[in-house]
Order: sequence, then structure tokens, then C-alpha cells
Amino acid sequence: MKHAGDASLDALENLLVEIRKYPGLKEKKRGTFYQKSAGFIHFHEDPAGFFADLKIQGEFQRYNVTTSAGQEVFLEAVAAVMGSGKI
Repeated sequence: MKHAGDASLDALENLLVEIRKYPGLKEKKRGTFYQKSAGFIHFHEDPAGFFADLKIQGEFQRYNVTTSAGQEVFLEAVAAVMGSGKI
């Protein structure tokens, strides 16, 4: 599974906008978010769809974010990890 390219990230732009609302995250490269100096979220593309890896308790967990329902589940997980500290 390869990291998401520009076209895939274009398709996920609404999701990226939501992630960017968290003040504790820094987007070092489009679609690659860090919390402090550690990788926190990044995206993959695959024939099966789009996937987001979210670091939870030191381990990356993979979420299918191809559909809006999958994106909602992912954003709920991000909110839980971030303590709902969205702007």
C-alpha cells in the first residue's frame, strides 16, 4: 500500500480540512500530520480505497476513509485521541 499522492489527497481534502482544525497538529507535508515531533496521521491509497493511519498509544491503527461514513469514524477516533481539542 503506497502513501497517498496528490490526486488522492485532493479527493480527501474535506477530511484534511477537518484535521487541520486541531491546534496540536502540524502538517509537515500535505496529508502528513505530526504531534510534537512524532508522526501522528498519514494516508495511503490502494485499489481498495483510501486509508488513514492514526497513532493511538504509540501504534498506528488503520482506518478506511474511502466513504463519508468511514471518514466520520476516523474523525471520531482523532477527536478521542486529541481530547476533542478542535478549534
